[in-house]
Amino acid sequence: MSEGKTPAANYPTILAFIAQCVDARQLRTVIENARKRGQTPVADAAFRRLTSILPSESPGTLEYDFWKTIYAFEEALTEERGKTTRLSRTRQKVARVGELETLKDWALNTKETDGFRMLLDRGMPELTGEAIVLRHPERFAEDVATAARQKLEVAGVDVGSLPHQA
Repeated sequence: MSEGKTPAANYPTILAFIAQCVDARQLRTVIENARKRGQTPVADAAFRRLTSILPSESPGTLEYDFWKTIYAFEEALTEERGKTTRLSRTRQKVARVGELETLKDWALNTKETDGFRMLLDRGMPELTGEAIVLRHPERFAEDVATAARQKLEVAGVDVGSLPHQA
């Protein structure tokens, strides 16, 4: 079996390190090295850990989930383009209207955003803005939650299998 096809269970030491790591630079190095070696489970675990340590908001909040998504997309774009990439227009919108309104607009938009598609293509539907809406239904009107659910379902996501916390 090639290294890239080795199950994550065969990487206990590095996965334990990733689970405890709070240094973004170290996690980015792990991601880069794992991708070079074709160790997708390791790269994915480090990517998820990285995006979970970057937000300064409290875990479990809508704001934390929102910024986790933003950081995930920015990290993916940075990796893809080979240079630091920030979602300037999204960040400007958030500064104007806030996370809640931004998520509402994403959910109600009938078109898929680039971030939505990229996160789905990477197997991370729980990081989409639409999944955030579904995790925090008390913060949104019913039509917004319905639109979010429909967008995910149309994209082939099993909404029932999404984690309650990303």
